[in-house]
Amino acid sequence: MDAKKKAIDRAGAIALARESDTVYATKGKQVLRLDMKANPPDEEIAALIVGPSGNLRAPTLRLGTTLLVGFDEATYATLLTPK
Repeated sequence: MDAKKKAIDRAGAIALARESDTVYATKGKQVLRLDMKANPPDEEIAALIVGPSGNLRAPTLRLGTTLLVGFDEATYATLLTPK
């Protein structure tokens, strides 16, 4: 889905996170990891991945069962480097 053509609202963002096993969200200089198998509450998910506009924060990248929200160079390098 191209978020430039259709914004992903709070409910859609939470649904996208729930389709993932792990969510990494950058907040300031911190990178927070959320284990979606632990079934975190919607409020916790939204606090990490929904921006002030009420939509999914950018940039967002889905890599298999991992969702990356926000940008952290080290996290991208770690997760995108072939093993």
